[in-house]
Amino acid sequence: MSEEKPSLKIVRRLKASPARVYAAWTRPELMARWWGPDAGPVLSAEADPRVGGGFRVVFQTLDGETHDCRGEYRQVEVDRKLVFTWEWVTLPERRSLVTIQLRPLEAGTEMTFTHAQFSDEAARDGHHAGWSGAFEKLDSLVAELEGADVGD
Repeated sequence: MSEEKPSLKIVRRLKASPARVYAAWTRPELMARWWGPDAGPVLSAEADPRVGGGFRVVFQTLDGETHDCRGEYRQVEVDRKLVFTWEWVTLPERRSLVTIQLRPLEAGTEMTFTHAQFSDEAARDGHHAGWSGAFEKLDSLVAELEGADVGD
C-alpha cells in the first residue's frame, strides 16, 4: 500500500474576473510579471495552453539563483480550470501536479490552487513559501489588469 504524497492547497480571492486570472496563468507576457517568489526577474516565459502543450518559465530570485521550471498541460478549460505537470528542469524525477480552479465571485474570482504529489514535506513547504510570494504579485497584477482596458 503506497503512502499518499504531500500536497498543498491555497485558496485566494482575487479582485479580477476569471478571464483576467486565467490570462495571467497562460499568457507569457503576463506570466513574466508575477512568476517567482520574490522581486527577482523572470528571464523567459513560454506557454502553449492546450492539452499536451507545455509551459516553461525561467526566473531569478533576489539571491541571484536561477530557477527553471516546466510542465505539460493535462486539462485546459478556458477561464475555469488548468491542470499541468510541474518539474524543475534540474530535477525531472520530482514531477508533481498543479490544479488551478477559478470560480467567479461577485467581486472577482476565487482561485483554488492545489499542488500535489510532492516527493517530501520539505519540497511541499518550500513550494508553499514560493507560491505564496508569487501570488502576492499575481494579486497586484490581476487587479491592475482589471482596471485597465487590455482585452481578454
